[in-house]
Parts: sequence; structure tokens; C-alpha cells
Amino acid sequence: MSMYANVLNNLVELKLEKIKNNLNDYLESIKGKDVTPLEVLKTLTDMELDFKRIRSSKMRISIANFPFERSLSDFDFQYQLSINKKEISDLATLRFIESNNNVLFVGSPGVGKTHLATAIGIEAAQKKYGVYFISCHDLITQLGLAFRENRLEARLRHYAKYRLLIIDEIGYLPIDKQGANLFFQLIARRYEKCSTIVTTNQPFSKWAEVFDDSVIASAILDRLLHHSTIINITGKSYRTKDKLVTNNKSS
Repeated sequence: MSMYANVLNNLVELKLEKIKNNLNDYLESIKGKDVTPLEVLKTLTDMELDFKRIRSSKMRISIANFPFERSLSDFDFQYQLSINKKEISDLATLRFIESNNNVLFVGSPGVGKTHLATAIGIEAAQKKYGVYFISCHDLITQLGLAFRENRLEARLRHYAKYRLLIIDEIGYLPIDKQGANLFFQLIARRYEKCSTIVTTNQPFSKWAEVFDDSVIASAILDRLLHHSTIINITGKSYRTKDKLVTNNKSS
């Protein structure tokens, strides 16, 4: 077996996939060049590390259960002038996660709450934080099922372990008292230990109606708001943006 074939076999055993797939082209590219062995190793290992970082990032994003992949650069801050772009950029540094702070996006449907929450979540996943995205309805459904099957403790531990948990669409669907109680238990576990992002279409003054219990709603808000950044979005819906432009042109 040739030396080259031996090297390829070693790369396969070591699971250095990127180096293996690019070795031939790289060796061709440095023919006749004055390249030291150390420079060769540096280039090849950099190539492999970049590949592994990208693959690992994609895996974390996939596991995080995001509804879509969008970044802050995709967000039209000129359309939503009520948002302070510098404040969002600061959140994207992820300092709030290191401080175990929360973020609450409040606004009517379609104004970009989920987009911003997801974009910040993707930033966190790319920086190797444990992140999970779930709708409020799905979360309470999962907790309720676990309660009925006598495995609530394990499910609460599961959702409590993420450094960043994103709970989307609080207030879109009614929550009964048992659901409110289960939701409170999770928020209480995460309080001052890790960060939570929530999006809601309801002002905090209406959360007593959302959770069907003023005492539990108050207790939930107390823990979410204590260390938090609140982003109120008062602009128009992105979903009607194009239609409004079309109607204006036709008129």
C-alpha cells in the first residue's frame, strides 16, 4: 500500500473527514511552493477545525428546534422603528445569558417577536450555549402529559437544563389553572439560574386572564421580570407589509 493510501486510511480512522476529502487538492496546490511541514499541518488542521465547528453549530441549531433560521441581519429595523437596534445588538452579544437575565418581546402578532427571539437563540447556539425553542402551547402540553404519566420531575429537569429557553406565543391560546401551575414550576426552577426569552401578544396587565389565575400570573411575572430586558414592539405586521404596499400602489 502506498504512503498516500496509508495516510488516507489514517485520516479515516481518526475521523478527519475534511482533511481526507481535500488532501489531494491541497497537495497539488502547494507543489513547487516553499511550504514548511508546520505550515502544512497548520493549514490542514485549520481546515478540519473550521469544518467541525460549522458541523457542530448546525447540529446545535437543529437540536434547538427553531421554527426557521433567520439572523438579525435579516430583520428590517427600518420597518419597525419602535425597536432600538442598539438594544437588540447588545442582546446579541449574549451578555444577558451570562447574567442569567431574561428577555421579553411584547407586541401584536406579526411584528417580528419570533424572528428576533430566534435570531438571538441562533447566536447563542452558535456560541455553544444549550438552547431550546418551544411554543407556550406545546410546552404546557408536554408538561401536562408528563404530569399525567407521573414523570413531571424528569420533564421539568429537561426544560430547566437549557442555558437559554425560548418560549414563544404566550397568550395566543388559553391556559387552564393546571397548565398555569406547571408553567410556574418551570419558571421558578429557572429563576436566577439561566435565561428565558418569551414572546407574547398580551400586555402584562392581561396575564391574569391568560393564565386564568391572578396569583400564579403575578408569581410568573415576578420571576420573569426581576432580571429582564423588555422589548415593546408597536409597529405594523410584517405579514401585511407587502399587501399594504400593493394596495397603496393600486390606489
